[in-house]
Amino acid sequence: MSTLRDLAEEHTHLRPADIDHLHRIAGDWQLLSDLSFADLLLWVPVDADGTFLCVAQVRPTTAPTAYQDDQVGRIVGGPEVAHLGVAYSQGRIWREGDPVWYGDVPARHEAIPVRLRTAEGEAGEVIAVVGRDTNLSTARTPSQLELNYLTTADDLAQMIADGTFPPPRHPGETTSAPRVGDGLVRLDAGGKVTYASPNAQSAYRRLGYASHLVGEDLAALHRRLAGDPLDGTEASNGILAALRGEAPPRREIDARGATMLTRALPLMPAGVPIGALVLVRDITEVRRRDRALITKDATIREIHHRVKNNLQTVAALLRLQARRVAMPEARVALEESVRRVASIALVHETLSMSSDEAVEFDGIVDRVASAATEVAATEVSVGMRRRGSFGVLPAEIATSLVMVLNELLLNAVEHGFPPADEADEAPVPAASGMVPVAAPEVDPSLRPEVVVSAHRFRKMLHVSVTDNGRGLPPDFDAERGSRLGLQIVRALITGELRGTIELRAGANGGTEAMLVVPLARNTADGRSQA
Repeated sequence: MSTLRDLAEEHTHLRPADIDHLHRIAGDWQLLSDLSFADLLLWVPVDADGTFLCVAQVRPTTAPTAYQDDQVGRIVGGPEVAHLGVAYSQGRIWREGDPVWYGDVPARHEAIPVRLRTAEGEAGEVIAVVGRDTNLSTARTPSQLELNYLTTADDLAQMIADGTFPPPRHPGETTSAPRVGDGLVRLDAGGKVTYASPNAQSAYRRLGYASHLVGEDLAALHRRLAGDPLDGTEASNGILAALRGEAPPRREIDARGATMLTRALPLMPAGVPIGALVLVRDITEVRRRDRALITKDATIREIHHRVKNNLQTVAALLRLQARRVAMPEARVALEESVRRVASIALVHETLSMSSDEAVEFDGIVDRVASAATEVAATEVSVGMRRRGSFGVLPAEIATSLVMVLNELLLNAVEHGFPPADEADEAPVPAASGMVPVAAPEVDPSLRPEVVVSAHRFRKMLHVSVTDNGRGLPPDFDAERGSRLGLQIVRALITGELRGTIELRAGANGGTEAMLVVPLARNTADGRSQA
């Protein structure tokens, strides 16, 4: 289905500022729909002949809908939208007329003109019409709650016609806000409570206020209730700002272990401040869960930090041991273990700075590649380059994949570009365990380089490690390699990562390692989880 902007741009000549204002209305009009017990439809004129297009619709959560089918995208004209034409041309709210029928549902029509105020703060021209259609099939007994809802809805409807509703959104403010059903408090021009819904009364009782709210000065009450004087002052100032006709940001009040979110809206139909509407929501349990998650995240990050420290300690001990070993083979084996442990420590270091169990893997690959060129036993200056992006990877994938890439990068540097005294021998991959044979010639004009490429396709991560070095010997067999490096790579790829690996000659010489790793993991109940 087309969006509001798509429909408006395709069928009307509305300006971008007009369309933005319609977006703001559609973002806040659930409040008006619930207070009105009615469906709201946003109509924009298509032609001068009185044809209108519905670009948005919202149904009430407090009453049955008047429409079983969506009206968005519907273009209508003639007598069916005569009330919209009156509101649009005369710039006034239309409430006349008898009920109409939609199938077997009787409904009452109303039409509210939509204005966008000018930069000078004056009411501009009518740019659209909000249709307010109420399902009359359910008989309602007027109650104090319903009468206050409808009175407030009429005030907000007039503010839409004036161009003062909805208020501008504050920078960084999300769309999450208290709803009518969470709790509603209406204030008079002096800030005294004239009505409080039962849910609002319960929310204040949770904060420790057991008396009835009607007649209370709400700004003063917020100052008294708040556990933190600063929070109480901000909440109180928000109420006073709404009474002055301003739209303050949402505030939270903490008291007695409970938390309440408040949103204050000015009520100023026809430009006259008559009070304010305050919506409240008890978010105590939400904040408790947030605090628990913050504590859990901090604990997990601390664990990763300690694991990283422990791994670095192990690497340091292995490094000290390598310096004291006289046997060259043993020293090389210990130094390789140091690099493997250090690569795992990189993942935990990144996780210790993250709020979730996932890491941005590109930075880790870049650090491992840089380390490979520094520690590899070669006299040749080898360039490292990454092409594409690994993106964010889960910790369980990142930990194994970094070890695989560490082995492949070291192998590419050391055996693709060996020291000068080995240049007359064939490449012996770190994991091959094969007897050297005559080396193929290498184009001296090529700059030694290793390229790591990555891209995602259909929940699979495709990785290649390519060098332009000496390449593989003709009889190389990765499956029969006996060296530890290749055994680690095969075990991690086929086991931990459940992927595949292929070592082959590069298209333009050198060696190419191709990895395919699934990004979706199976959970304990057999379901796939990305």
